[in-house]
Amino acid sequence: MAQYDLKRIRNIGIAAHIDAGKTTTTERILYYTGRIHRMGEIDEGTTQMDWMIQERERGITITAAATSVNWLDHRINIIDTPGHVDFTIEVERSLKVLDGAVIILCGVGGVEPQTETVWRQADRYRVPRIAFINKLDRIGADFYRVVKMMREKFEQIPLPVQLPIGIEDQFTGVIDLITQEACVWQSDDLGATYKTFPVPQERIAEMEEYRHQLLDILTTFDETLLDKYLRSEEITPQDIKTAIRKGTLEMKIVPVFCGAAFRNKGIQKLLDGIVDYLPSPLDIPPAKGINPKTNKEEIRPADPSAPFSALVFKLSFDPQRGMLSYIRVYSGRVETGDVVMTIPEMKRVRILRLAVMHANRVEEVNSLAAGEIGAVIGLKESRTGQTLADLAHPIAFEPIKPPEPVVFLAIEPKTRADEDRLHAALETMSLEDPTFKVKTDEETGQLILSGMGELHLEILLDRLARDYRVEVHSGKPQVSYRETITTAATYESRFIRQTGGRGHFAVVKLTLEPSKDGNWIVNEIREGTIPKQFIPAIEQAIEESFESGVLAGYPIINTRVRIIDGAYHEVDSTDVDFKLAATQAFREAFLLAHPTFLEPIMELEVVTPEAYLGNVLGDINARGGKIIHLEPVKGHQIITAEIPLVNTFGYATTLRSLTQGRASHSMQFKRFSPVDEATRIRLYPLFGTKPS
Repeated sequence: MAQYDLKRIRNIGIAAHIDAGKTTTTERILYYTGRIHRMGEIDEGTTQMDWMIQERERGITITAAATSVNWLDHRINIIDTPGHVDFTIEVERSLKVLDGAVIILCGVGGVEPQTETVWRQADRYRVPRIAFINKLDRIGADFYRVVKMMREKFEQIPLPVQLPIGIEDQFTGVIDLITQEACVWQSDDLGATYKTFPVPQERIAEMEEYRHQLLDILTTFDETLLDKYLRSEEITPQDIKTAIRKGTLEMKIVPVFCGAAFRNKGIQKLLDGIVDYLPSPLDIPPAKGINPKTNKEEIRPADPSAPFSALVFKLSFDPQRGMLSYIRVYSGRVETGDVVMTIPEMKRVRILRLAVMHANRVEEVNSLAAGEIGAVIGLKESRTGQTLADLAHPIAFEPIKPPEPVVFLAIEPKTRADEDRLHAALETMSLEDPTFKVKTDEETGQLILSGMGELHLEILLDRLARDYRVEVHSGKPQVSYRETITTAATYESRFIRQTGGRGHFAVVKLTLEPSKDGNWIVNEIREGTIPKQFIPAIEQAIEESFESGVLAGYPIINTRVRIIDGAYHEVDSTDVDFKLAATQAFREAFLLAHPTFLEPIMELEVVTPEAYLGNVLGDINARGGKIIHLEPVKGHQIITAEIPLVNTFGYATTLRSLTQGRASHSMQFKRFSPVDEATRIRLYPLFGTKPS
């Protein structure tokens, strides 16, 4: 693998709402950069980046795929991420290791729910971004409306650097506000070239207005440009690009490009923007981590000569090669044969083979250096979020925290012979996907699979059958509720047993209180009441109670537990005694604290022709949904609603039936909300027989 100057590397992700055109845009990028010689199409199932059978059949991206291209003497490492909310972990872990992002917005739908989720994820990881308003050739497309939506919903200022020429079926090219010229793509060579022309006379006034707005925004944070502006000196395109890059890296602005990827328009200018405005590894702050030996914070600069450090951000099982551990190298260099340390396990492992990826194709290399993204082949006991580091200079980067599953179903193998293969397959799949969890129901012996949504579980079952040749019986998807409390309560548990020999003695007093920001454990034990060595056993009991629940086995959230008092015996007390006492104290206090259930509420967005609006609204209301917003867009209505997850199963089929297949929809998790009385009693019948 050729080594690039770090200034000429761009590590970017392409992310968006489902069906905004991420994969189509990526396919065009691969074609125009010479990475592939025939464009893949989603409708034909021929895309390079959507390589899984399930992706090609459904026309959606399920797993993040990595590739690399060259453009203008720069190397661009790209990760194409899913748009469906069920696979949001793929976006989360990609943005964590990337330096920049391209957010694609649909020219019709604009800022959609998953767009907002992706944007917040990019904000959380401080990822500079540019925007590409796609599908301007579609009926109902409106570039200016989408820019207005961005301005209203996001903190960063959207800064158009282009204006569309034509719209819908008349869309032919763009007006470049920086060079002040019109660019029109040629259809006879699949958009591989474009011609530049003077801006049409009837568009000059509009171009000058938007260019003035662009300069006005840039001069607010670029003093060099402001000085030239005030002195009426000539402002060159390079002056503007320098100011845009500065504002983008400082996350004050988001340059906005436009095009129609499916019609092969706008991609080369987008590639120019990636090179011109998104950061290199040298433009982002050094990676921070904790030295596991000293517990002190350390930094790792993007320098090939620094000690090696990398983060494992994704695992993927390859039938021929075994497990592939995708890594982002933050500092130093790793070569085949090197011995490195895995953290937090603090184990020494040898790097046997290294690779760079092109979707599911593996290109083996001898080394990976700072700023590069690649994969380690066959790394033993690899985990998502694991740090790899130089033996003499260990460091632990912050791991990736996956969201909690909201849907589950029960499965069992069809035959005894499938049992071992099923367990092996589930173990591999749970390593690949941190949002997929498996546990055994102690009462029924069934395996319980938990995931992020109905589609997520459907894909997992499909992979079991196709990829691992394991046939299973499965139940219907069910909602994973949450348990919580509504008032404070205190309970003291006394676990005291005398058996003739050494006895058992532990007293634990806990107070449970509602919390607005997750679960907390606070140790308020006075010195001498309970020895310090027993506190971890109490805390472990509380943690396990959070996970297993009290009422119906659902996880407990938003509960603060204070360990306020207790007692011990110098001879008879053990860790187990305190764990049992704490478990009982937690359970009884929880039942006294007016417990209830919370259910997942989803944000639903439907784009439907106006003719079917009444049918769609009636169905949403019948499902217990609440209409939040209605917006007309050229013969269509965009419906935003909130709806309980339990009422959304099978919605895609119903919507197709109601609208003759002409409507589209998307959902994303919004929040947990208290259930109604009937659901409370259904989940925990004792609510109906005694006051809660």
